[in-house]
Amino acid sequence: MKRKVLKYVIMGTLSALIATYLLCSHEEEGKPRDYKEIVASGVLNVTTEYNSVSYHIENDTLSGFHYELIQAFAKEKGLRLHITPEMNLEKQINGVNHGIYDVIAHSILVTSESKDSPLSFTHPILLNKQVLVQRSKEKSDTAFVHNQLELAGKTVYIPHHSPISYRIHNLSKEIGDTIIVKEIEKYSIEQLMALVAHGDIDYAVCEAGVAQASLSDFPQLDISTEISFNQFYAWGVSKQSPMLLDTLNHWLRLFMQSKTYMILLQKYQKN
Repeated sequence: MKRKVLKYVIMGTLSALIATYLLCSHEEEGKPRDYKEIVASGVLNVTTEYNSVSYHIENDTLSGFHYELIQAFAKEKGLRLHITPEMNLEKQINGVNHGIYDVIAHSILVTSESKDSPLSFTHPILLNKQVLVQRSKEKSDTAFVHNQLELAGKTVYIPHHSPISYRIHNLSKEIGDTIIVKEIEKYSIEQLMALVAHGDIDYAVCEAGVAQASLSDFPQLDISTEISFNQFYAWGVSKQSPMLLDTLNHWLRLFMQSKTYMILLQKYQKN
């Protein structure tokens, strides 16, 4: 278990160091690029999360639903794909604002509050929900939460600046009691899952797909308690890149009707 926790800590630390270096080296000169500039350079700069659904290394091979999807887009458009893993959404957004990244290609929860962000969101790519991550009844040394009402007075952990916070605050209003939210700056959701499994924290909230994909690493966890209804997830680009957004949306609508997309979806369907 300690090895698994260490793996996720190292993964998050390396991602943060890479992104910080890139941001510091470009923040004074960079600005968002639109599609014509991207085509002229021949390179599409993308940031994504390193997790079981978005982007990861499996048997010395790069894998991930979002990785393969953005790779298919870049290949069709004749662009070379440059990917930087980053676990902090705020840093990803800053990178887009400074022209370091053109696209944030992972599951970004689209909410009414997120419309105020500096991002424009693509055509919805996934439909998913958030779930509570806790130790199973047999492994738990704290109160096992069976439903949303039992979250009253509990403390849940999420990554820093995660859009999931909006849902938890709304849920707190719905149940008429306080749910304490702790945002952890340097941890991804998979790292938080490792902490729950190890007993360092009791509850975390994350996207069901990522939670399901990580259960093989943490069989002592339970993710059966739903926190939200199904919601849309999409990619993000700068609001200063309307041509890029239109190009991505047009391609996504066509590609998601293709046989190739269905094969890709089936490949990662369990996640």
